[in-house]
Amino acid sequence: MKKMNNKLKSRLGRVKRDIERQLPNYSVDIQSLFEVALKQAQKLIEQEQHSKNKLYSLHAPEVECISKGKAHKPYEFGVKASIAVTNKEGFVIGAQSCPGNPYDGHTLLPQLEQIKQFTAVQPEQCFVDRGYRGHEVKDTKVFISGQKRGVTRSIKKALKRRSAIEPEIGHMKNDGRLDRCYLKGTVGDAINVVMVAAGHNLRKILNKLRLLWLKIISG
Repeated sequence: MKKMNNKLKSRLGRVKRDIERQLPNYSVDIQSLFEVALKQAQKLIEQEQHSKNKLYSLHAPEVECISKGKAHKPYEFGVKASIAVTNKEGFVIGAQSCPGNPYDGHTLLPQLEQIKQFTAVQPEQCFVDRGYRGHEVKDTKVFISGQKRGVTRSIKKALKRRSAIEPEIGHMKNDGRLDRCYLKGTVGDAINVVMVAAGHNLRKILNKLRLLWLKIISG
């Protein structure tokens, strides 16, 4: 693999140097067309296994490597998304993309601000997993999975309910196509997350109406 990787890099370097030699013979407009491609080629040549801010995709340079910490899927390639759902019904009330692969705890405050913007209500409590330690939230009580101090019976029940967000995200990935974004750039990623969340809520509402209709016609 290393041998083939070095071979491909050497070939890319030859093509890049050949283009750079011939570009001065053309107009400025044509030279500007190759500017981005030459920068990407140089980045591909220079990056190594442990380099930071690596280029993973030419058609989507904003793609990042996200560590999942799971044996069957250690990494995912894309952009991190933050999803907030109601604790009982599972309706999505906040969804946003997080470019730059930030720490989970740093995404909690912007997510709560988005919820307040969408619903005009400041959440009193939120329940998160252990990845959100070190957050900077003050206006909302944050309960972390596995927390013992200050946890009543009702809060403990709500913390158990927190794990229900995982299948909701799974449905959004499989049914709502959250796993693959076809819109371009970071703006496209942000639009895609919000549209997927809206579609997920609509599917839940339609399912509720379908069950209600079955009860009406069966009664």
